[in-house]
Amino acid sequence: MTMIESKAKQGRLFFIDNIRWLMIVFVVMTHAAVTYSSIGMWYYIEPAKLDTFSLALFGIYQSFTQAYSMGLLFLIAGYFVPGSFDRKGFGRFLRGRAVRLGIPTLIYMLFINSAINYCILAFEWTKPRPSAGKYFMHYIQSWDFLSGSGPMWFALALLIFSATYAAFRLILHTSHSREKLQPGGKLPGHLAVAGLALLISVSAFAIRLVQPIGTDLMNMQLGFFSQYIILFITGIIAYQKDWLVRIPYSFAMVWFKAELIGGSILWLAIMVLGGGVSGDFSKYAGGLYWQSAAYALWESFFCVGVCLGLIVLFREHFNEQDKLAKSLFDNYFSVYLFHPPILILVTLALKEFSWHPIIKFAVSCAMAIPICFLASHLIIRRIPLLKRVL
Repeated sequence: MTMIESKAKQGRLFFIDNIRWLMIVFVVMTHAAVTYSSIGMWYYIEPAKLDTFSLALFGIYQSFTQAYSMGLLFLIAGYFVPGSFDRKGFGRFLRGRAVRLGIPTLIYMLFINSAINYCILAFEWTKPRPSAGKYFMHYIQSWDFLSGSGPMWFALALLIFSATYAAFRLILHTSHSREKLQPGGKLPGHLAVAGLALLISVSAFAIRLVQPIGTDLMNMQLGFFSQYIILFITGIIAYQKDWLVRIPYSFAMVWFKAELIGGSILWLAIMVLGGGVSGDFSKYAGGLYWQSAAYALWESFFCVGVCLGLIVLFREHFNEQDKLAKSLFDNYFSVYLFHPPILILVTLALKEFSWHPIIKFAVSCAMAIPICFLASHLIIRRIPLLKRVL
């Protein structure tokens, strides 16, 4: 029995913990990038004229990170759903998910989102602002809070996915307990991986015909949801087959290296030939354009390749948890919930500095990320009510 197999049987995969907190760091960085690039949607965007090089740097970081980071988190989430359901049963499983995912989402929708928007009015309102009480009542009575999940759309979507899975298990009366699984079965080959990526890309292109990137339903961009749903289901299957532990390092690295090298070249070609280098991304967002089809294809293959690579890299090289790593993992969800107001305050504090947007992005990340984790560790998770759900 290998060290990794031993840890898997003990129920703790430290490499998965390390991937989780790292993806949340990337989420914070992505929102900082939106602030200074104007590519994407965020509460506070600092207008700036970007030269071609800066636009390309932001475009590369944001495109590449968006392509795989949330999909990887849904894959990991799906992996842990069957075991949790088996241990708890239908009722306890749903109650646990409602507490862990639903309550933090409601906290964000009702209080954090409204507070951020009200404070930002101070920079945009051309007449005296309404009182905080009036603004909050209008926010609730107009049902605006239903679209106010901010980054917590992920938790809301995961709650919906988990409830759907639980209903499916209840109807079929199936058991996925590890004692009844056969984790020594055949591993997926290259054709299966390519088929998975192709399925995601075709589905994404089809959805984006009616829900392009940049549009949303209750703050959920459905244009990305083919990736999220399919990878969530893939995570469930990966649990049944024990793929995350068993998938060969050499196999996964073929895809990882191919996407880092070939995927980067393909992305550049799509941007140059399709007009993305000029800052016009409209045809990539959706519709009957070759740019939309090519972008969906690149995004899906890049996502699958990078997910495979990161899983095996962390499994083989970052499968330990020292005190710092444990603290980062313990606080990652709290950081995800509370990073928007902290990041906005940091970027507003830097507003008067006439630095290049790339410099501001780097400085804001260097400040906001440690502040977020320290605030979570020293303050937020010590509040009794929040400690129970975070």
